[in-house]
Amino acid sequence: MQQARTTCPYCGVGCGVTADIEDGRITGVEGDGDHPANYGRLCVKGSALAETLGDHGRLTRPRVDGVEVDWDTALEAVAGRLQATRERAGDHAVAAYLSGQLLTEDYYVANKLFKGFLGTPHLDTNSRLCMASAVAAYKRSLGADAVPCCYEDLEEAELLVLVGSNLAWNHPVLYQRLRTAKSRNPLMRVVVIDPRVTDSCEIADLYLGLRPGSDARLFTGLLAWMADKGRLDDVYLGKHTDGLDAALAAAREDDVSIAAIAADCDVDAERLETFFYWFASQLHVVTLYSQGINQSSSGTDKCQAIINCHLAGGKIGLPGAGPFSITGQPNAMGGREVGGLANQLAAHMDYDSPGARDRVTRFWATDHLTPTLPEAPGHKAVALFEAIERGEIQALWVMATNPAVSLPDANRVRAALETCPLVIVSECMADTDLLPYADIVLPASSWSEKDGTVTNSERRISRQRGMLPPPGEARHDWWIVCEAARRLGFGEAFDYGHPGEIFAEHARLSGFENAPGQPGHEARPFDISALAGLERAGYDALAPIQWPVTAEAPRGTARLFEDGRFATADGRARLLPVRPRGPEQALSAARPLRLNTGRVRDPVAHP
Repeated sequence: MQQARTTCPYCGVGCGVTADIEDGRITGVEGDGDHPANYGRLCVKGSALAETLGDHGRLTRPRVDGVEVDWDTALEAVAGRLQATRERAGDHAVAAYLSGQLLTEDYYVANKLFKGFLGTPHLDTNSRLCMASAVAAYKRSLGADAVPCCYEDLEEAELLVLVGSNLAWNHPVLYQRLRTAKSRNPLMRVVVIDPRVTDSCEIADLYLGLRPGSDARLFTGLLAWMADKGRLDDVYLGKHTDGLDAALAAAREDDVSIAAIAADCDVDAERLETFFYWFASQLHVVTLYSQGINQSSSGTDKCQAIINCHLAGGKIGLPGAGPFSITGQPNAMGGREVGGLANQLAAHMDYDSPGARDRVTRFWATDHLTPTLPEAPGHKAVALFEAIERGEIQALWVMATNPAVSLPDANRVRAALETCPLVIVSECMADTDLLPYADIVLPASSWSEKDGTVTNSERRISRQRGMLPPPGEARHDWWIVCEAARRLGFGEAFDYGHPGEIFAEHARLSGFENAPGQPGHEARPFDISALAGLERAGYDALAPIQWPVTAEAPRGTARLFEDGRFATADGRARLLPVRPRGPEQALSAARPLRLNTGRVRDPVAHP
């Protein structure tokens, strides 16, 4: 029997897994006791990974127009039809829709092909649906999509605030870590802010059952209360931040009395003031937030209201302190690292970053192409399918996700797919809701077969190791993309023989002209350049590590902004005005039910 170490594919916690392999089968899995994300713990889904494997229902051969074909025929069809679309309707008529289920190496080559060589900005990801609000708030306030905290902060906090997160169900391993930490430290307090009483309330010292959608009102009220009670960290604010006056002025546009805030949030006034006092009185405070905050028409402002309070109190860059957005998908962060969002280029560089477009062009050597890199961001997830509906996008490649089910207004999405002249789908299962709309179907590898890296919610890069061969003719996504690129005439730029070679290029790009204080350079927190020299053996043996990973920090970095210098041009963080808005869809007599986002922790047993 052999044993392999890999990473669980279910959520953003990024738990390490050890798998037993016997006679070409995975016979059992357990938590990896050495992995710093979970130290051997697994939730019920991770524990049952071995039961989900097998060839039953897998897609094992390519299909073109409903007919099974060999790979050469399928790839020639992909390249030929994409090129025909470009010649007929222009480069911007081509798009890709990716997924947090892809590995970082898959993501990297897909982004490189579409933005760098096909010249289209229209590449986005289903991570848009869960993480865009948190990303936007971090970027505009801290200067980068850089989660400042690590999982140890949950255990070192004096006060842990759960808002928009049912940690017990959605990230059970972190909940168990928190529960254990609380049992060891009787002085730790936990506050749960949620419209529902959830299982996470089992360890709560205080529960605030706020009115759905009133989160921003609660945190702008907290900011004003801290200022009125003399609880701001004036020294930290003066040395490291800008924007307090404007943020406070916006908060005070509403009545900031405890009674008024409590009424607007539909919570008990005494409980609300207790929370405000606890938050203001403790330095080591972590606010952990997830989809209940992010998935809102004003989600970015809700995230910003939380960040404002942490900056105002100097509760960031310290052990056990910071605004901590917890990710939903296993590699949502890895996808953002390589430019998987429509408003990104690669390596956390944006279209509006000074010199970024030229920098990526030179690194990828695409300056000889016509066109070269796009000049402006492309369509984001929902807008991308609206552009298909209008006929502007005429070719779509979907990888490792199912927009026919997961996107809002699924009927409209399906109608758009029905009219799209070319739909290419990379998929591991033979029967999904998306496949009837596909002109070309490409069989992809799945969890136990994939080989590459993922990045979890605390910026920790871990290896996901291939343990079994893909069934039938299924292939890895990075291989499929590279083979299509070769047939499109870009073979030299996609001549990778192993995912480790892709990772090394990704690492080099992260450090390319990434040095503060040098002309033409910029300071980007995402920097893993110290890993760029990994050989095949080093890549295969890569241990979990948190970025940045640089010459100065070769063993990684647990938490960011400890020196109070942020990723903005002047190194100062920004507090920004937040004006609370209620949900766009109000209850009415015709629509009296309010649905809440969330996940089911335990698989449902069917007779």
